[in-house]
Amino acid sequence: MAARALRRAAGPSPCPAWRQAHAVGKGRLKPEYNAVVIGAGHNGLVAAAYLQRLGVNTVVFERRHVIGGAAVTEEIVPGFKFSRASYLLSLLRPQIYTDLELKKHGLRLHLRNPHSFTPMLEEGVGSRVPRSLLLGTDAVENQKQIARFSQKDAQAFPRYEEFLSRLILAIDPLLDAAPVDLAALQQGRLLQRLKSLSTLMPLLKAGRILGAQLPQYYQVLVAPISKVLDHWFESEPLKATLATDAVIGAMMSPHTPGSGYVLLHHVMGALEGRQGAWGYVQGGMGALSEAIASSATAHGASIFTEKTVVRVQVNSEGRVQGVVLQDGEEVRSKVVLSNASPQITFLKLTPQEWLPEAFVKRISQLDTQSPVTKINVAVDRLPSFLAAPNAPSGRPLPHHQCSIHLNCEDIPVLHQAFEDAMAGLPSRRPMIELCIPSSLDPTLAPRGCHVISLFTQYTPYTLAAGKQWDELEKNAYADRVFDCIEAYAPGFKGSVLGRDILTPPDLERIFGLPGGNIFHGAMSLEQLYFARPVPLHSSYRSPLQGLYLCGSGAHPGGGVMGAAGRNAAHVVFEDLKNKRA
Repeated sequence: MAARALRRAAGPSPCPAWRQAHAVGKGRLKPEYNAVVIGAGHNGLVAAAYLQRLGVNTVVFERRHVIGGAAVTEEIVPGFKFSRASYLLSLLRPQIYTDLELKKHGLRLHLRNPHSFTPMLEEGVGSRVPRSLLLGTDAVENQKQIARFSQKDAQAFPRYEEFLSRLILAIDPLLDAAPVDLAALQQGRLLQRLKSLSTLMPLLKAGRILGAQLPQYYQVLVAPISKVLDHWFESEPLKATLATDAVIGAMMSPHTPGSGYVLLHHVMGALEGRQGAWGYVQGGMGALSEAIASSATAHGASIFTEKTVVRVQVNSEGRVQGVVLQDGEEVRSKVVLSNASPQITFLKLTPQEWLPEAFVKRISQLDTQSPVTKINVAVDRLPSFLAAPNAPSGRPLPHHQCSIHLNCEDIPVLHQAFEDAMAGLPSRRPMIELCIPSSLDPTLAPRGCHVISLFTQYTPYTLAAGKQWDELEKNAYADRVFDCIEAYAPGFKGSVLGRDILTPPDLERIFGLPGGNIFHGAMSLEQLYFARPVPLHSSYRSPLQGLYLCGSGAHPGGGVMGAAGRNAAHVVFEDLKNKRA
């Protein structure tokens, strides 16, 4: 096979079509705009699209050769297009689809059903096929699957989903508005205080929805997810499968208090009106960013790639007046929105003399630990799992479209993987979420071949014993992951044509994710809502007049949601209208 020559191809290469599309922005760079957005990640693009629609002339500057931030498509092995960082879609706010007319601008989705597959490693089963757990949108089929492990859990599962649905109903509106502006409540003029009080309404509505069950729901937010799941279920495979949503992307164990909220963050999404649905973007995640960018530029926004912002300009009166680019060019603006992380925004780009010392200290102390190593793999055939062997035709089966959970037989396995990382070691038996987007989108790979996304944890940013994440360590860890997959799907290693290994330092270097954290900072309770990124500065405004945060480091946090960009744009527009910016 000609593709064999590509085996273990080294290093990513940009997809030429993307480079051509965004080597320059729409039109020529002007010396002045109403608003500058730093970073063309999905939140920055969303902010630009909304501002431009509201009549605010906006320009976006992106450091890399390609737009999208972590929501990007790149051709790593020739002929194979990968969602190199983020890889699934669910959380993008429904209003953004509608307001920005993303379907009109080319967005196409492939919804997954079923959506979760957990094969077991079972010794001593003889010729019997190992068990597996397959979950989707069919409630009756879900109960049949769960009953293979526990009849009691099969009966409890619909009640559990109903319980979570009510909590999601209460929390969901909080995502679409700025948190209560505590600074304005404490220090603002009377009108500002009254406006800030109005932002309490979503919180009051949430309390009314939860009613007398509020204490039970409170426990979901603050307790370890293992405790929550133990209350509902007895079978370990089901509990471990559900627990993955509580720890994915987070340096926490299922036994860590507060892990329940991370689970909610991953189940509160919807696609095309289907609550909790996840899907693949046709053409990879970069196609989503492309659709948002198309919506923005159609209304007059300008987007420039390979334009690195190195400094936020501040005038003598202590207000923002634009940015300076790496080539020395100055671009003036009334406001600057940063889609970069809080650390990059406030510790690297903003002149420190204009920020309060206490604020700088808080930003520098943010928890950005990340457990994630993302591995992108090109293969010449689908993996064939012992628990669900491939069809003779080699065509994708329903489970191939799922998030496939490996090393998830029980919660103790997940906790031990976490403990390894706490000791500075890559997990000996890592938690693996394996996705095959080409099972539904054949445009991503050559005929008969596939792209595989491996979202693995736990891997510490800093290794023990003074070791570095050099090529030797990276390949040793990837080999360990592949050995694990081989145990579930013999022949997997022989199918590999190339791979791209992104450890936490790689994710930080390439995508600007602090510590490699996909959320721009931990989604722990002390770094959410009123306190994201820090207390008294959770309303997208910063201590520096005219400088705003619009990325995942702001409320409501990470994931390909777009809410931070949308919310920040509305705050900026109101400030411009009221001459507060």
